[in-house]
Amino acid sequence: MPEHVSILQLIGVSVLALATVIWVVGLVRLLRRSRFEAAVWRHGDTLRAIPPQRQSGPGAESVELTPEERAAFAGLVRQFSDSRRF
Repeated sequence: MPEHVSILQLIGVSVLALATVIWVVGLVRLLRRSRFEAAVWRHGDTLRAIPPQRQSGPGAESVELTPEERAAFAGLVRQFSDSRRF
């Protein structure tokens, strides 16, 4: 034991070293467990509470316009195109 180091300093360093070792061991175990659980989840059953996703989007919707609605829409388009010029 060095003469210039007190017993409390040696105990403090020992406690910190022990805490570091315990922390590293715990972290390694936690990472291994999470990696194992992820592998089990990937190869396990799918979640039954979530419905399966559709491979395609919803069908396109269309509404037939009356001639009056078409004329009103064409008037709006003309009005907006005229206002953009200024």
